[in-house]
Amino acid sequence: MSRILIVEDERKIARFLALELEHEGYETETAYDGREGLEKALSLDPDLLILDLMLPELSGIEVCRRLRHGSDVPIIMLTAKDDVSDKVMGLDMGADDYMTKPFAIEELLARIRVALRKPRAGKTANMPAEKDTVLRAGELTLDPGSYTVHYANEPISLTKKEFDLLRYLMEHHGKAVSRDDLLTDVWGYDYAGDTNVVDVYIRYLRNKIDVPYGIKTIQTIRSVGYMFSYEEE
Repeated sequence: MSRILIVEDERKIARFLALELEHEGYETETAYDGREGLEKALSLDPDLLILDLMLPELSGIEVCRRLRHGSDVPIIMLTAKDDVSDKVMGLDMGADDYMTKPFAIEELLARIRVALRKPRAGKTANMPAEKDTVLRAGELTLDPGSYTVHYANEPISLTKKEFDLLRYLMEHHGKAVSRDDLLTDVWGYDYAGDTNVVDVYIRYLRNKIDVPYGIKTIQTIRSVGYMFSYEEE
């Protein structure tokens, strides 16, 4: 039975989520502020965390940031407003998914199922790890093992989500991938609605790689999505 930690200061919402999740067969724990949520997340090691953005004591962003120093627990962040900057900030801090209030419980349950299907390093410690292959394109290298990116031996600082996006694109070198595919495989949920966050992160990568080094790495494929194809200008 999967254990889900709900960190939500609105007690009615927290109670509603707990009842719905328990009805679906999940075990639940609840915290009503960010500090308590962080402590329970670290001590209980839940299988998934539902984390509100606006919390007393510690914000959801800060809870997420601190957890990511040593935990890979899937995090679904709840936001009270449909603001791309809030979503991007949460994803940058390591959240796996987000939902805007109000939301349909059926959609949340579907996203929980998707998040729980993804393997976690901490939950599969007894399984042999696959060898991470260094990805190369011209002078650009990405090392999944050390989580580093270099151009001509110069390090490039990327956030976790930027790194994961670049890795996915490089692994599909020369193949056009849709925004929906990127949301599903990089962000970890099957969502065909607001895909603007993908475009935002593509712009981040171009500004950190293409612009300073005078190269072209990510092509926009009209009406499809994006493709990694290394070119020197």
